[in-house]
Amino acid sequence: MNPIWLVRAKRWVQNPPSAARIKLVFGIIAACVAIVGLEWLGYWPDWATADSLRSGR
Repeated sequence: MNPIWLVRAKRWVQNPPSAARIKLVFGIIAACVAIVGLEWLGYWPDWATADSLRSGR
């Protein structure tokens, strides 16, 4: 483990993120999980799906 990460962990413990930032991060994670779930279930629209960039050559 790099010693810089220990310094970062110490700073994080001394100054933890606010509740609003934690809610924001969990909200973004929930949105990503919802998008993956919709795509897996087949409800994701075709216009929002990226086309493959590889050519058939």
